[in-house]
Amino acid sequence: MYEIWLVINILWEIALGIWPLLAVAGLVWVALVAWALRRARGRWRAALPVALAAAAVVAVAAFATVPAFTQSSLKELAYWVDWANLAGIAGGFGAAALAFAWPLAALLRATAGRTGPSVAA
Repeated sequence: MYEIWLVINILWEIALGIWPLLAVAGLVWVALVAWALRRARGRWRAALPVALAAAAVVAVAAFATVPAFTQSSLKELAYWVDWANLAGIAGGFGAAALAFAWPLAALLRATAGRTGPSVAA
């Protein structure tokens, strides 16, 4: 239980250090979702598989590369908490990618639907 509490405290301290970046990312996300809600009505469900695929790619890439960015390696993960932390971090990157990719994919589908060839009667 101590390890989980320690991880939560570490994440909180990291967030305090980069809160301006997190605030800007949050504002960009809110603006993106608002734009997609106005322009891409009805395209959200069709865009979900693309966004989930992008999130999965980002999560797998994060799982493989985060240890290298922390000057570690997968070989050094010996305790289950280490693996759980790495999976959680990778999942967080995947969730962030999903949060941005879903409205973007909906917008791209809406744009592609409007610029496609029209059939004259």
